[in-house]
Amino acid sequence: MRRTYFIGVIITVLLGLASRKFGYLLFSFLAENAGDVLWAMIVYFGFRFLFLKKSMLTAIFLSILLSFGIEFSQLYQEDWINQIRGTLLGALILGKGFLLVDLIRYTTGIVIASSLDRLIIQKKQKNK
Repeated sequence: MRRTYFIGVIITVLLGLASRKFGYLLFSFLAENAGDVLWAMIVYFGFRFLFLKKSMLTAIFLSILLSFGIEFSQLYQEDWINQIRGTLLGALILGKGFLLVDLIRYTTGIVIASSLDRLIIQKKQKNK
């Protein structure tokens, strides 16, 4: 399963990059929300990859904790952290400013990722 989660991270990263580069081809609602939803999915698949033996609920909890923690950290505005946020990697990881709607986007991404995870697990169990 570790390989499955690694592939999930890679595919989701590629989808995230594509949504940024080709966002103009998407419906505006999708273009506006895809990045944060996909980011949260990457976080979920990453935790499943790292903590393979832990439960799905553990990955959900850790994903929400990290995603919400980073979002709330954006309320902290100091020069040193804003300089990090000013870089491409810093902006992708830390974001730039607190938005309540981002919490909804992250939750949506985690729900989608955990639902896909459950489907994959059920399919693998059926094929045994």
